[in-house]
Amino acid sequence: MSDPLATTPLSAIRIFEAAARLKSFTRAADELGVTQAAVSWQVKALERRLGQALFRRLPREVALTAAGERLAKAAADALGILRGAISDLTDQADGVLAITTMESLAIQWLAPRIGGFQLAHPAIAVRLDTSTLTHNLTQDGFDVAIRSGAGEWPGLESHYLFRSELTPLCTPQVRAELGGLIQPSDLLGAARLGMDADWAAWFAAAGLPKPPIKAGGQLIADMQVIAITSALAGQGVALGSPLLFAGELARGALVQPFDLTIAQTDGYWLAYAKERGRAAKIAAFREWLLAAVAGADGAA
Repeated sequence: MSDPLATTPLSAIRIFEAAARLKSFTRAADELGVTQAAVSWQVKALERRLGQALFRRLPREVALTAAGERLAKAAADALGILRGAISDLTDQADGVLAITTMESLAIQWLAPRIGGFQLAHPAIAVRLDTSTLTHNLTQDGFDVAIRSGAGEWPGLESHYLFRSELTPLCTPQVRAELGGLIQPSDLLGAARLGMDADWAAWFAAAGLPKPPIKAGGQLIADMQVIAITSALAGQGVALGSPLLFAGELARGALVQPFDLTIAQTDGYWLAYAKERGRAAKIAAFREWLLAAVAGADGAA
């Protein structure tokens, strides 16, 4: 019996995968740089070769049939493995390691340490992207991501790094101005920096009612680094990670009035495409990062 894969052009599988992922022949054509007619012809040819329909044609898009669903998953996995293998063969360690992560983590934790990785691996250049977006690593050209969450992302291998938590932080002067901040309720009348929802969660964990939203004078920021920068300027009390701002705490620029913390997510994680785990530059970064985390005070 002949191998059906031997008579199926890889180009047809690539076009089918794009159309299945984008749910549109037109969008698939735009992504691949071909005409919509070429996509339609290749899909029809593939359907004839397989003897069954892969798509249901709808007015403005296409939807996968049951057979199409099965093939789409296999095609995405196979093309991901091929892209990873080709990238690893052409890149190896002498290339660029593209990292995407959140701004606060990049500034407060990764940037002060990444020089150690570059000294250990001088042949690997590092490109660091800071974004709140969850990138498709294969499609968007990134090798690894450092993200917060549950650590379960489709198609990605993930390694737990450290906790993701928040607690009130302020300067010693602000603490003194607020009477020493003896108990959590002392913060109800303070200038609070950060997201109202996070403050509500912290007060709830302290057994206090949701604080009223203060009119005027309150900085609402969705990035820790912005809120903490304002706190360092003496503008109030911010919610921040005692791990990310451990340096400021150690030198006394910030104080942590209370031991109580709340979890933002299940933690920070290193993630990369499963099929690329053996790439030399990714393996080198994984080993260095996990060692750096193990050596970080309180990170384990």
